[in-house]
Amino acid sequence: MANNPTEWTGKRVLVTGAGGFIGSHLVERLAAEGAQTRAFVRYNSRQDVGLLALLPTALHSGIEIVAGDLRDGDAVRAALQSCEVVFHLGALIAIPYSYLHPREVVETNVIGTLNILMAARDTGTRVIHTSTSEVYGTAQYTPIDEKHPLQGQSPYSASKIGADKLVESFWRSYNLPVVTVRPFNTYGPRQSTRAVIPTIITQALAGNVIRLGDLSTRRDFTFVTDTVAGFLAAGRAEGVVGQEINLGNDEDIAIGDLAHLICRLVGVNPRIEIDQARLRPAASEVLRLHASAGRASQLLGWRPAIRLEEGLSHTIAWFRQHLARYRPGEYTV
Repeated sequence: MANNPTEWTGKRVLVTGAGGFIGSHLVERLAAEGAQTRAFVRYNSRQDVGLLALLPTALHSGIEIVAGDLRDGDAVRAALQSCEVVFHLGALIAIPYSYLHPREVVETNVIGTLNILMAARDTGTRVIHTSTSEVYGTAQYTPIDEKHPLQGQSPYSASKIGADKLVESFWRSYNLPVVTVRPFNTYGPRQSTRAVIPTIITQALAGNVIRLGDLSTRRDFTFVTDTVAGFLAAGRAEGVVGQEINLGNDEDIAIGDLAHLICRLVGVNPRIEIDQARLRPAASEVLRLHASAGRASQLLGWRPAIRLEEGLSHTIAWFRQHLARYRPGEYTV
């Protein structure tokens, strides 16, 4: 735990989706800064807490783990009790999975968010809601600011648009203190191969072929510690209630170019192939995401500190040490 007091020392905080990629990094940072951190994870009979199991042992005493389901309003209400801030990251996030199971995705992402909002309305808890750059769909102009139109190009993105609008409605209808944080593509240690950067890294480390989807699509990537810093800034900043705030690097890269960059950093030269199974339906594919982070800079004083090549180097080093956790080349839905 940090030796010096911070703005989070002693704060009672709930993180939903705490066992996931960004959630586990956020819990780690909050616990390190002395927050009384309650981590909400989806119940399973194996008592599997997800990526929280990888956190340093020294932080465990500052973390209370609560298991439940976002779709259970009673479980959410109990988890939120006594908390001053809730960072709501819990969601089903895989786009291919949303094609297969749209009802489950909508129930978790929309009804789960509604349960958070209703509980927070009763307690006055500040809600930091997690959106996604996918709500914008293919960029109609770049860089994408928060005024960009929303377009549901997958059941997942539609569910997040619905959740975002519920959050907005609770601010306007009940004056609930909410902030919507909209990360663009976050990457870093611990991420699953559902995401493209771990998919490339694990295949580059393990074999002679890298299989991907559309190589021409462009994405704006943010290293996970920068995304976490944005969440923390949104959790403590004044004058941002009711705002939607992008977190992105204000630069994008084609996936094909990203693959070549990662291969150079790994020190390999594999063959790169398009795998038809990894392609989204044509009208569903988001061709370009390129963030404007001007509002985050203005309102939160937030700017990304880690450039892409530096972040990739950190991420590659972690995956070298933990490659046994993954199944390189296997398509993760």
